[in-house]
Amino acid sequence: MFDEERVIDIDRVLDEVRVLGCSDLHFTNAIQPIVRLNGALRKLGSYPVMNDTVIDDIVGQMIPDELRTQFRRHEDTDFSFTTKRGFRHRVNVYRQRNHTAIAIRLLRNDIPTLEDLSLPDIMADFAMRPRGLVLVTGPTGSGKSTTLAAMIDYVNTNRSAHVITVEDPIEYVHEHKRCMVNQREVGPDVPDFAAALRAALREDPDVILVGEMRDFETISAAITAAETGHLVFSTLHTTSASDTINRIIDVYPEHQQVQIRTQLANVLVGVISQTLLPRCDGTGRMAALEILNVTDAIAAMIRDNKVHLIQSSIQTGKQFGMMCLDQELARMAKDGVIYEADALERCHDKQEFYRFFNAL
Repeated sequence: MFDEERVIDIDRVLDEVRVLGCSDLHFTNAIQPIVRLNGALRKLGSYPVMNDTVIDDIVGQMIPDELRTQFRRHEDTDFSFTTKRGFRHRVNVYRQRNHTAIAIRLLRNDIPTLEDLSLPDIMADFAMRPRGLVLVTGPTGSGKSTTLAAMIDYVNTNRSAHVITVEDPIEYVHEHKRCMVNQREVGPDVPDFAAALRAALREDPDVILVGEMRDFETISAAITAAETGHLVFSTLHTTSASDTINRIIDVYPEHQQVQIRTQLANVLVGVISQTLLPRCDGTGRMAALEILNVTDAIAAMIRDNKVHLIQSSIQTGKQFGMMCLDQELARMAKDGVIYEADALERCHDKQEFYRFFNAL
């Protein structure tokens, strides 16, 4: 252990782990600080084992004054933190086994373009639609926020529009380019996603980004916004296009599910499901994508409660810009970009994966 009076300079630690290329930094009791690098956890060996005094001091260096009471009540606390060098971070302070713990996501100051992320052209097409609902899905830490930021930046660069984002907290800060971009943060600016969405409809937006469709109220408000002529972007923690559609439908009471299938068929533009995998050469991670482009045939499947047929339509829909996750994973593994074992962990169907793998 170490002297409890010692203070860790959180700015210095964050700058250090940023240089290493880490995506996350964790402080928890009775262990050294932990970072996530290329998807794997490792200890920061140059730092001592943490205790409550030091962790509380680190929180004190970062937390906004208006949230200190919430922290002292031992409530989970979310906020953004900017270091002296101007780098932004998403911070969550929580309790575990009666001790304080901190999870910090390191954010990029620059907004990557669709080209920077090697995302396909269909993503730009989705971003330029005049109205509808575009969903980016995947597990936590799969790069959904970065993909959405790139799509919003594409809108900002290529069309004249009023963009409203609702985030918890704000991750990427967008400048006004061809668009006017107003970014609202849950907590400081608005009480919750659903309230912000309802208010947004009175604020003359063309494009609305909802950080996450967490509950029935937010999902319902997002679909209403898309129905009333807005382009709406959002995220869900689902791993495939068909799972995403079923998740939305299942949120509704049974007697409303026929209606929501019709609404969803009319407004859904596309679903991008993504997962990040480490590169074989150790230079970072890359995204494997599944993309559903809602054609008239796909819309009919949603409307007629035949969502189970969508997966096969994705496999045969290359001419419409669709991509099948298992096929993409097989291609990346065959090309030696990612490890076969990692691809197998993320694929939907191992038999399908090997069918694509052996056909290449």
